[in-house]
Amino acid sequence: MREAHSAESRPYHHGDLRRALVGAARRLLESEGPTALSLRAVAREAGVSPAAPYHHFKDKSELLDAVAHEGWEMLHAAMGQAKAGAEGRQQLTALGLAYVCFAREHPALYRVMYDAARDKEALPINVSDGAEDSAYCMVRDTMIEHGADPDAGRDLELATIASWCAAHGLAEMAGFKQFEPFKTQLGGEKAFFEAVLNHMGLFPTAHRDC
Repeated sequence: MREAHSAESRPYHHGDLRRALVGAARRLLESEGPTALSLRAVAREAGVSPAAPYHHFKDKSELLDAVAHEGWEMLHAAMGQAKAGAEGRQQLTALGLAYVCFAREHPALYRVMYDAARDKEALPINVSDGAEDSAYCMVRDTMIEHGADPDAGRDLELATIASWCAAHGLAEMAGFKQFEPFKTQLGGEKAFFEAVLNHMGLFPTAHRDC
């Protein structure tokens, strides 16, 4: 009774509660999987009363949508950092690698991101504040920066979709045991991802010093 009273007496509006709840949900998701998620479990993880999440989310589905949105923002940040750390046309390969590595490092979050998109039958292209500020648009814009015709219209959009699908497909298949020999031969998982992306012809071949 004392613990319950203590939890209920906590002020639910400490700092940014919504962000705290989303962060708690993501931690539970990545450590225990989606079946462990409930508004009560998230409240417990965030250290707030069981009623507190209902000030921001009417149900688990809304909470998962918020978690998915944060996942897309994390992916955007990871791809942006990868692009900034690469030079020239290798930036395109860096974007693909960042995408696949994100999916591998956050498998449960990645699954929720696409589950939410499938439920809405729409890829959340505009996942940040501005319509052009998204991971998807970053791929398209990087292509333009390195020679794609910005007025190509349909062809440019198809090239962007193809590149996105290539990275997504590789992320889905990356853990298959049949690929282990190639990973060993090429010097590791990341090198394997890079080689596959380059062989698809969607990203420029990386030039390595001999």
